Amino acid sequence: MPEDHIRYDLLAQAALRGVVRTVLADAAKKGLPGEHHFKITFATVAPGVRMSERIRAQYPESMTIILQHQFWGLAVRDEAFEVGLSFGGIPEKLTIPFEAITAFFDPAVQFGFQFDTAEAAPAAAVASAPASPAKAPEKPAKPARPPVEAKKADELPAPEFRKEEAPNAGGGEVVNLDRFRKK
Repeated sequence: MPEDHIRYDLLAQAALRGVVRTVLADAAKKGLPGEHHFKITFATVAPGVRMSERIRAQYPESMTIILQHQFWGLAVRDEAFEVGLSFGGIPEKLTIPFEAITAFFDPAVQFGFQFDTAEAAPAAAVASAPASPAKAPEKPAKPARPPVEAKKADELPAPEFRKEEAPNAGGGEVVNLDRFRKK
């Protein structure tokens, strides 16, 4: 398999994080339209995440917030967003870098996606890590937090794929993107 020197996977992740940034910036300016609201899961251990020690103790690895009715002070910057939420009746201000987000979902339109995230690793391990994602380490490291898929699979809609009727000489499957659009 040829090596991907362009790193399309990283470009796609950056584009999807840009979607989250754009949607949140629009909500900060105009409010949430219609029934739209957002479930955002993020790694609380990621660099740049700011929250009180009380909340960090309750959510030491990851946390899901819902931006719907009771939030305030939503401010979006290029690299992060800030929002005020109440936890147990106590107001808190959170700062969440877009790189810390592991999942985004809008239940009003059943639209969402999950992000690939790099697990926290010591700087020496990162420096000596192979550049190619195809090379796996000899012994898998224990993740710093549980995989997002295990926590969020019940909240994200399962996509339904339909094989097209066109001949398929290459062995791959063609899926119809209309299955993902709201009708």
